[in-house]
Amino acid sequence: MVRSAHKSIQLKKNNLKSYLYVGLISLGLFTSCSTERRISRNLNKFFSSSTVLKQYYAGFALYDMTADRMLFEQHADQYFTPASNTKLYTFYAGLKMLPDSIPSLRYIERGDSLIFWGTGDPSFLQSKLKGTKAADFLRNTTKKLFYAPGRYTGNFYGGGWQWDDYNDYYQAEINELPIMDNLLDIRNKNGALVLSPAILEDCFAMDSLSTQKIFSVTRDFGTNHFRYPNRPVPANYRQQVPYKVGLPLTLTLLSDTLHKDIELIALKMPPNAKTIYNLKTDSVLKEMMLPSDNFIAEQLLLVYANQLGEELNTAKAIAYIEKNYLSTLPDKPVWADGSGLSRYNLFTPRDMVKLLELIYKEVNDPQRLFSMMPAGGKSGTLRNAYPKTSQPFVFGKTGTLSGVHNQSGYVLTKKGKTYIFSFMNNNFVLPTGDVRREMGRIMTYIHEKF
Repeated sequence: MVRSAHKSIQLKKNNLKSYLYVGLISLGLFTSCSTERRISRNLNKFFSSSTVLKQYYAGFALYDMTADRMLFEQHADQYFTPASNTKLYTFYAGLKMLPDSIPSLRYIERGDSLIFWGTGDPSFLQSKLKGTKAADFLRNTTKKLFYAPGRYTGNFYGGGWQWDDYNDYYQAEINELPIMDNLLDIRNKNGALVLSPAILEDCFAMDSLSTQKIFSVTRDFGTNHFRYPNRPVPANYRQQVPYKVGLPLTLTLLSDTLHKDIELIALKMPPNAKTIYNLKTDSVLKEMMLPSDNFIAEQLLLVYANQLGEELNTAKAIAYIEKNYLSTLPDKPVWADGSGLSRYNLFTPRDMVKLLELIYKEVNDPQRLFSMMPAGGKSGTLRNAYPKTSQPFVFGKTGTLSGVHNQSGYVLTKKGKTYIFSFMNNNFVLPTGDVRREMGRIMTYIHEKF
């Protein structure tokens, strides 16, 4: 009897534990569902009552990685022009395809000769990154140098670029051996123009017929002929103008930099060509992301193509990345270039969210990841999008073209959550600042309340 009573008591205890366990789970699920409903309800009010968002087409997605649930969606399955949000695709591909340092040159040695090929490396003698390892390798060799061009099979512009932006710094041309950002840097020094690379000084001429009210330099579209007005040079004047890339200029610039003769050779790169590496991959990806550097983004796609074989081709690199790394995206992206300059690019907000989740898991280190991204109120293109702070709560990528302004990234909440979001705004005619402030208002609300 005693044993039976003891067994009965034990069963009741176990049942009570089970009920409590199930109850706690149910309470957790209820609380979670309640929180999700509250977030969705509140954000729906924000979007439906916003006088700014009513004036154009906006898409939004907010995702909880921990719960693996989309918390709120607004046109999240619709396609938007991403602008520089495209760089998140380029960023992810770099994480997947590159070693810890950027492949800069390929080469073979034959007798007293060293033959080399370009990889598209944007850090090669780049003005900010100052990648010199590959250049030092060429400078220090005792062998005769031969450059073998022909790996790049694309155009000097990406598909869908606006040709009339050719004189602006953000639209440098694409090639397989870029030197010094493919930009001519022009500054005022004691009232005179100082150029880098200086070798282009002979290509400058004053335009006495110019009616420009503001001093600026203009390059002829198809040649390296630069013109400036007959006006005083402003004290703090600085301008960067893309130079017209071409094989003769590439050889001249490289020879002048290395102080060595370089000859041309027609030779297909063999599969066993060795590789010279330049800067750390993280530093190059960071320099692409923080200031939103279009040149680095475009050239990196060629570096990815280098990892695949002989041909440096943007379209083939993108096709490989989509097939091998992006098959889990909910919507098939329309991806045309590395930077987002192209109007052909079309992504959905929920694609952007999934991509950011893939990035988060690939890096597997939030501190490292966030250090390579613009931070709201602190660094990069998000520095002025939020109030100045030493503790940013938004990390991500902006994207801006005329009538386009987007943010996609990670938002940290006061309750310790890390959510992924994509906020895409297209086809507006009001000032971009109005759109930026409205995004900031909503993202700040998410940070403070959720």
